[in-house]
Amino acid sequence: MRIMLFTDTLGDVNGVSRFIRNAADQALAGNRELTVITSTNFDVPDRPNIVNVRPLYATKMPKYENLELAFPPALKMMRLAREHRPDVIHISTPGSVGLVGRMAAKRLGVPVAGVYHTDFPAYIDKLFHNESLTAGCEQYMRTFYRAFRAVFTRSDDYGASLEKLGMPRAVLHTLRPGIRTEEFHPRFRDEAAWTSVGSPPGTIRLVYVGRVSVEKNLPMLARVWRLADRALQSRGIPAELNIIGDGPYRAQMADDLRSTRTRFLGFRYREELSALYAGAHLFVFPSTTDTLGQVVMESQASGLPVLVTDQGGPKEVVREGVTGFVLPAHNDALWVDRIVTLATNEPLRHRMGEAAHVFMQDFSMQRSFDHFWRVHEGLHTAHSARS
Repeated sequence: MRIMLFTDTLGDVNGVSRFIRNAADQALAGNRELTVITSTNFDVPDRPNIVNVRPLYATKMPKYENLELAFPPALKMMRLAREHRPDVIHISTPGSVGLVGRMAAKRLGVPVAGVYHTDFPAYIDKLFHNESLTAGCEQYMRTFYRAFRAVFTRSDDYGASLEKLGMPRAVLHTLRPGIRTEEFHPRFRDEAAWTSVGSPPGTIRLVYVGRVSVEKNLPMLARVWRLADRALQSRGIPAELNIIGDGPYRAQMADDLRSTRTRFLGFRYREELSALYAGAHLFVFPSTTDTLGQVVMESQASGLPVLVTDQGGPKEVVREGVTGFVLPAHNDALWVDRIVTLATNEPLRHRMGEAAHVFMQDFSMQRSFDHFWRVHEGLHTAHSARS
């Protein structure tokens, strides 16, 4: 079976890109014929099964200066699809490259599958506060996914959301979550990684990793950390909040937190990111719009207890009270209490961190990719039988 995966995001820094790169690596390791095709001016991994067709035009994404809005050469990509002769086309993003993938599937007469990685209607709502834009985005999603034979959702929570968008339950599959567990582990703890960014030894380090934008509910985190930092300072606890990532809210967030112990570290990658995770003490992720939250899994695999909200997908990869806490999205006082509790209770932090690491060992990328592949095999088999 041959799969061709169309994606609008591969060179930028986000969980979707990481998942696709990992899937491409798993395919190579398992001798499975998966070809990833994208169109971007960003650098993409040099892999024999990744094809980047340079866009005809690209510009910065509105509201996201570090993301790209690209317009691909559709005819060239369609020609590549004909040459690869895929049995199934997988569309990872509903953008311009995804639209080319839909056209290719129709022309070639092959089934199309996809994954709902990002809750775009929720993002539009949080960023623009415009009901008409949100409704228009919802309608676009209904239309875009209508012809799909299978749609992966990253969590059960979003399966229900997709049903509300009009997708039949029969085509929905909750993709088994997976990360490269070998890359995120307590053994990568290296104090030098933190001292190199100015964090002194003995500091209790809270970490957020992800896009620095309002749809991640970061204004709430700013409010919470101001109160928690004050409480910890009054107890003489050396603690700091570290923001890893970048985005349109960074400058405002830095201003909101200027009187607190906060560091903005920008993007960090690969071994350095693994070491920063492992050398931290607590992971905070206040998002209410994430379909999964890959960083929540990476931090737990690294041995960190986590705090997440009760909205969206991240709560499904946290064991409440065991590997972290699932908290109401709008209860600032409870978030402050849990942060202060974990920052001041070392035995509890260690117990939860160890449980988190063990829990994540069942969520390997290999298992996730095997599930991904089996669903596509089912589509291919059913399509061949009908043909």
